[in-house]
Amino acid sequence: MASTHTPAHPSGTQLLDHPGPFAGHGPFGGPADETAPPTAETSRHRMPRQGRGTAPLLGVTAVAATLGATGFASATPAAAPAVEAPDELPVALSADPGLALAARIQQQADSQRTAAEETARVQAAQEAEAKRAAQVAQQEQAKRAAEEAEKAKLAAIKLPVNDYRLSAHYGQSARYWAHLHTGLDFAADQGEPVYAVGQGTITSAGWAGAYGYRIVETLPDGTEIWYCHLSSIIKGSGKVVPGQQIGKVGATGNVTGAHLHVEVRPGGGAPVDPESWFEQRGVTP
Repeated sequence: MASTHTPAHPSGTQLLDHPGPFAGHGPFGGPADETAPPTAETSRHRMPRQGRGTAPLLGVTAVAATLGATGFASATPAAAPAVEAPDELPVALSADPGLALAARIQQQADSQRTAAEETARVQAAQEAEAKRAAQVAQQEQAKRAAEEAEKAKLAAIKLPVNDYRLSAHYGQSARYWAHLHTGLDFAADQGEPVYAVGQGTITSAGWAGAYGYRIVETLPDGTEIWYCHLSSIIKGSGKVVPGQQIGKVGATGNVTGAHLHVEVRPGGGAPVDPESWFEQRGVTP
């Protein structure tokens, strides 16, 4: 029987690089009959031989591709959904009508409370400001009242002697007067206190001839008050207030007895009736 083995390749390898149309392995690894058609058994065990320098036909990538094509990839579980971020929670809240309504009610209540607190704060501030303004106004009013009272007190006119009687009036004539009487005489005991009739300044004090010891007080309006026939001078200069003692009743100068001679000279000029002048200022001698 003739041998069917294929001659060996000079390089010592089998001639599988260019197989014939029926090349393959026999059932036991030997060469199959090149002239016989492939059977089911030979087709099942036949694997093509790779050439040198080429990439493997079946690798990990090919297997993965094959599995994907056959449907194994579909068995892989789907990716888990992303976790909602905290800032996306209101979306879930708004999806619940009850929670959304409660949130709106709470927001409205907060707004109303804030508005009420602000209104109360503004009202309290306004009341405090009004109270302070009232206190300031009251203090100013009291201050003005005190000033007016002081002015009234200082502007008040006081009689120059407390215990007296009128012994001579303005314009009278007498044998011992060279001219008509130029003042008003307050008869009083020797040494009785003599008071300033109003607020003013002592502008002159001393001996004045027929007037004896005399004090001249100038009032703020320029009116001069002459206090004459004094036994002594207590206040010879400076400012005085109504009722302040400035001297004492005497009988110095051209007199017949102890008395206080008072003259009123507006602007330092000619004398006027002292009795009328006092009455015009609410004082009756």
